[in-house]
Amino acid sequence: MLSRKLISAVLTMSALSLATNIVYAKSTSETETAYEGAPSGIDPSNTQNMITSDGPAMTVEDFNHSKKIFFERCAGCHGVLRKGATGKPLTTDITRARGDAALQAFITYGSPAGMPNWGTSGDLTKEEIALMAKYLQHEPPTPPEWGMKEMKASWKVFIPVKDRPKKKLNNYNIDNIFSVTLRDAGQIAIIDGDSKKIINVIDTGYAVHISRMSSSGRYLYVIGRDAKINLIDLWMKSPDNVATIKVGLEARSVETSKYKGYEDKYAIAGSYWPPQYTIMDGFTLEPKQIVSTRGMTVDTHEYHPEPRVAAIVASHQHPEFIVNVKETGKILLVNYEDIDNLSVTTIPAARFLHDGGWDSTHRYFLTAANKSNKIAVIDSKKRKLVALIDVTKIPHPGRGANFIHPKYGPVWATSALGNDNITLIGTDPVKHKKNAWKVVETLHGMGGGSLFIKTHPKSTNLWVDAPLNPDTRFSQSIAVFDINKLDKGFKILPIAEWADLGEGVKRVVQP
Repeated sequence: MLSRKLISAVLTMSALSLATNIVYAKSTSETETAYEGAPSGIDPSNTQNMITSDGPAMTVEDFNHSKKIFFERCAGCHGVLRKGATGKPLTTDITRARGDAALQAFITYGSPAGMPNWGTSGDLTKEEIALMAKYLQHEPPTPPEWGMKEMKASWKVFIPVKDRPKKKLNNYNIDNIFSVTLRDAGQIAIIDGDSKKIINVIDTGYAVHISRMSSSGRYLYVIGRDAKINLIDLWMKSPDNVATIKVGLEARSVETSKYKGYEDKYAIAGSYWPPQYTIMDGFTLEPKQIVSTRGMTVDTHEYHPEPRVAAIVASHQHPEFIVNVKETGKILLVNYEDIDNLSVTTIPAARFLHDGGWDSTHRYFLTAANKSNKIAVIDSKKRKLVALIDVTKIPHPGRGANFIHPKYGPVWATSALGNDNITLIGTDPVKHKKNAWKVVETLHGMGGGSLFIKTHPKSTNLWVDAPLNPDTRFSQSIAVFDINKLDKGFKILPIAEWADLGEGVKRVVQP
């Protein structure tokens, strides 16, 4: 039986990136700000300073100090180039018009729209706030680009394909292995799901964001916020790294090809900076193609210089990757049949595309445009948008959860950052046509601040976290619904209390 401490270890070690010791403005957006406002993976010392006479006088030392604060506290919401994302744009045409006094007040007291109260919370001193007001009136420092030259310089193959095991050299059931993020340690733990024992702890990039299994189940792909990818061979006697590469300065997503005949042949990674995706050899991580995502937004049709690549999934219907481009609100179908003559289909959806997952048939991709409060549904077989569904504030499904609803048939569920709603969407356009691509029911969980929702085909339990909820009773627990008795509400499992982890912040996340 899985011990309570190991349950907690699995649930509390995650890809979640959170800024610590921050007191946020009291608003309905504070959980969103906590999530988006995490430190950037970009090293600010690598960016080019833009101190000009058009902005207030600043020393290089003061500018560098302000730059460090911005990348640690602000870039996640406002964007590296300050063009705006979750937070408002902070370009110089705006900031210079506001002036020192208004900017200092805004930074000090925050706003009801979700801007943290950096001054009254004590996180920034008056001197630092004065520097930040000046800094924002200069052009934003630009991080360096990261192209083929830089990627190949970072690429390492520790064990060539020809020297890898020809058969599995261990007795682990690789269908029941967990890759668990040890975020602040820059590692993952490979856990045997049968014995509940740690197989190996492997060094990775900074703050691992996700782990993805290959189509065959042999390889594990891990990507950190610093855009480092680790390729791990689970057939080795002790699973470990066989190749690594750095595909940029900041990233979130990695996936491998899954279409019949192309299993594991290619891997793809999406970067936050530079805004681009990279197609690699699936067995060695050798970079093959790099494609920029800079372009026009789906709604106002204005140029955006920093459209970050969010979720990526591999189509089972065509030899394609489905790529979410966050700021422009476009979904790309990237066909890899001939990567030397790459074919890309663009599907307009809604800003700001983030995460999502498949319905139970692996035909329909449901993905959250979180700031637009919508779920976009892509038919990967017909290669088109079939629905844009209105949901409540800031959906954050992770991959979402699929199950058979006792009344409405097959549904896909998402929880939310902005409220306690758990939204159930019908996914069967054949046998339950009247329910398809509609919100059929809304459950209520522990509260806002949820990031992930999960279930299992062999279980009747629906697990929902709330790691960003301001109430520690909820952020340290999991809500569990009985799928067959959804009207009965949820049971709270106090995971952190069971784990007896001692003092400090404990957020139970990613069941």
